[in-house]
Amino acid sequence: MRSTSSVVAVVLVLVLVLVLGACGDDDAAADTDGVAEFTFREQVVELDDAVRTWSDTDTIEAAHAAAEAAANLVVGEGGPGYGDRDGDGTVNGASPFGLLPGLDGTPSGLAEPLADNDCVAADVLGGTWHDPADRWATMLDAIDAWRPDGNTMPGLPSHPMRVVGWATFTLASDSLDEAREFAGHAQLHVDVTIDALDC
Repeated sequence: MRSTSSVVAVVLVLVLVLVLGACGDDDAAADTDGVAEFTFREQVVELDDAVRTWSDTDTIEAAHAAAEAAANLVVGEGGPGYGDRDGDGTVNGASPFGLLPGLDGTPSGLAEPLADNDCVAADVLGGTWHDPADRWATMLDAIDAWRPDGNTMPGLPSHPMRVVGWATFTLASDSLDEAREFAGHAQLHVDVTIDALDC
């Protein structure tokens, strides 16, 4: 028969193991959130760099390449139009993950783990993504309906989606002045996206 002190020692060890295990789970959850936030920030920094390049470039070809990078960083491999949007043989802004979910919800978007942040939920995700194909169809319809005298971009709730719109219009243009103007519009939406994480 074990002594009382042996039983107490075993119980204390078990309690310590359970407490440490629980702390480890919290640390793991915190680390996961930290990684999600850092990855989101990294991607948004790349997006910001692409839009600034698009705004400052001296050739329409370079503007097209930067606009392609911006759009691809938002949609990721699973999103609409991902790839060599300007037809130059290179995929600029190549990323397996976009800021937003893929067409079928996979891969999930880098912003999704941060949806508890009200500004990310409203300004970046623009609401829920229960039906990603429908959300992307809304963006594509707005892009198709856009005209210089009929701007449909403000109707999109997701600011990164608006960046994709301005990138699409740039890729369809041969005018460097127009491309730079569109980059200015895109930059406003990148700024909102950056600010969302810290609001």
